[in-house]
Amino acid sequence: MRHLRPAAILAAALALLLATDGTGVNAEAVVPAAVAAPRIRPVKLPDRSGPPRARDTWSGPAFDACTAPSLDTLEAWRDASPYGAVGIYTSGSQRGCDQPRLTAEWVRQARALGWRFLPTHVGLQAPCADPGRKPRRIDPAKAAEQGRAEAGEAARALRALGLAKGSPVYLDIEAYPMRDPACGQAVVDFTLGWTAGLHAAGFRSGFYSSLDSGIADLAAAARAGSSPMPDALWYARWDDQADTDGSGGLAPDLWSRHQRVHQYHGNVEETFGGATLTVDRDHVDGPTAR
Repeated sequence: MRHLRPAAILAAALALLLATDGTGVNAEAVVPAAVAAPRIRPVKLPDRSGPPRARDTWSGPAFDACTAPSLDTLEAWRDASPYGAVGIYTSGSQRGCDQPRLTAEWVRQARALGWRFLPTHVGLQAPCADPGRKPRRIDPAKAAEQGRAEAGEAARALRALGLAKGSPVYLDIEAYPMRDPACGQAVVDFTLGWTAGLHAAGFRSGFYSSLDSGIADLAAAARAGSSPMPDALWYARWDDQADTDGSGGLAPDLWSRHQRVHQYHGNVEETFGGATLTVDRDHVDGPTAR
């Protein structure tokens, strides 16, 4: 150790005193690390009506196709396939396919064949989503209001198709990157408005998305205490597991009372009774429409 002069010793002692804030403990050591803000903050919207009673909770295999299949195909598949429910794109400005067959008469005849339905609405998408195919986005400043408006559109479509009150309709939010918490918050706020709007119209709220984006943010919102949350989740995880166990990404205590649908395989061509469709495979343990 080198020799310090008295003045140097005094300076060193003063520096030590300043560093320890006079307490003998390094001041930097007692400053708490910055606590990261949660990705999803809690939001509560009025939901005076609450969810209507479910008309039809069902468990079994289902499929969804971009365009509502022909009634001949549905008849062939009802006899020969394992499926008992079909996803139909009932409304939304950003549906991927035209629906020339989807009418109240089509629903009536498909129902008479024994089919259940998973109605789906494809409207505004996450602000940070790839705009390539679905360019219309949620406005974060108006997300809840926009969600209510789309719920009104979806409810009108259900009524026009002859689907009774209490039926669910699933909001389709395609996968989006998880880099921006504000984007996830906009999706959550939109979905809360969607749910409140559907409840007010007498329908049940569903939500479809990737397990790694929309579903993850909805689960975080549920944990945070946001409301009203959707009555059912339809999660996409193409793991070839025909179950609703959550695929490792959805905790068993969330949406656990017959409130789940799992899309477990996508874009597969199948033939039953001589009729061929390209479909996504689903397993249902939740609300369907009749």
